[in-house]
Amino acid sequence: MHIFDDIRAYKRNDPAAKSAAEVLLLYNGLHATIDYRIAHWLHTHHMRFLARAVSQWSKMWTGIEIHPAAKIGRRLVIDHGTGIVIGETAEIGDDCLLYQGVTLGGTGKDVGKRHPTLGNNVMVGAGAKVLGPFRVGNNARIAANSVVLREVPDNATVVGVPGRIVRLCGEKLDHIHTPDPVMLEIQQLSARIATLEQALAGIKAEEN
Repeated sequence: MHIFDDIRAYKRNDPAAKSAAEVLLLYNGLHATIDYRIAHWLHTHHMRFLARAVSQWSKMWTGIEIHPAAKIGRRLVIDHGTGIVIGETAEIGDDCLLYQGVTLGGTGKDVGKRHPTLGNNVMVGAGAKVLGPFRVGNNARIAANSVVLREVPDNATVVGVPGRIVRLCGEKLDHIHTPDPVMLEIQQLSARIATLEQALAGIKAEEN
């Protein structure tokens, strides 16, 4: 059953989780996922008003809003969870991790598919906003408070506002040593300026 997989995923991802009973009884992220699965079943069986009623009750109880039409895979972990919003056409793969304040939303410009699709094993940091009908690839990492507005390839890390891709394939994002893409660009420009200044100095020396 999904719930046993979910509980094991919480225990793997949260060092504060001491037992399966604690996760089952006290974790609002797990409660929101269980409520979502009930609401999604109702939605797919054409009981859509009741499905929305379950999702709205869950929102009031857990602080997490998941539209019943969203598609969510196995072993989703919602850490802390308060303020998370997952839109109607959002899709989430297996083994994903979402922190508090995450929005998987739309931009208001699209129709039909309006929300993002997350691949497998995607981590979205606290306060990050992923907005639009594009794909975030497998094993991608989105740093806290980033705003992502375009597709993210597999194994990439996204940082900043707007989100910029920083290639750190295979490295775990720890939120503390996250590269600053703006600073990286400044450093590259500084290095290029230094190279040009050396070349210019060489030209002047030859002229003299």
